[in-house]
Amino acid sequence: MSVVSARSLNTLLPMSVGDFTMKPGISIVKRAIDIGVSLVGIILLAPVMMVFAILIKLDSPGPVFYLGQRVGRNGKLFTMYKFRSMYVNSPILRNPDGSMRVEKDDSRVTRIGRILRLGFDEFPQLFNVLKGDMSLIGPRPDPPEAFPYYRGQERRRLLVRPGITGLAQVSGRTDIPWRERLKHDLVYLDRQSLWLDFKIAFDTILEFIPPLRDRRLQRGASHSDQATGRVNSTR
Repeated sequence: MSVVSARSLNTLLPMSVGDFTMKPGISIVKRAIDIGVSLVGIILLAPVMMVFAILIKLDSPGPVFYLGQRVGRNGKLFTMYKFRSMYVNSPILRNPDGSMRVEKDDSRVTRIGRILRLGFDEFPQLFNVLKGDMSLIGPRPDPPEAFPYYRGQERRRLLVRPGITGLAQVSGRTDIPWRERLKHDLVYLDRQSLWLDFKIAFDTILEFIPPLRDRRLQRGASHSDQATGRVNSTR
């Protein structure tokens, strides 16, 4: 598949994929939170990020950071920062839907990368948030190569800033298919509020505490089964 350029993205991005207007007050508060939290986070996490940087250099040859081109708000391309978790020049594997594929015991992932991919590799994206490329909460940014796979309303996810974490990430991360993650993104777009952002942020923190994470996922699965049972009973 050919690489999609910034110009072709701007041309292909439909202006009639649906209306979305965030209230000015909410938009200002959300951006203020992004700036404040990302700045404090960078300061507090600087020692941790320094340790990760040293471990990455000691673990395998190559740069500390992975710089990937991603599609941002309104189809604008930007460079997203991540800690490198794979060996240099590793092949890119994709699923049939165009999403990137990473196996459980993927040989492309470095030793320190297995730890980083628990979520620590996203820490450098605080700089993306501070710059305004991303938000703390929002749909995860896709690479340009994924753009042609969007169907109709799925392109609405490009009407907001992409996030470090989002509704799809606290609903299963890569355990759910890419197309399902896009559906979660649209739900987030339709229900977006500061309260929902707070809830997603709280659930993201729980992702780093396995016992609490597993309990939350089990509770969510139980609620889902109950809802399915109610739907079936009305048929």
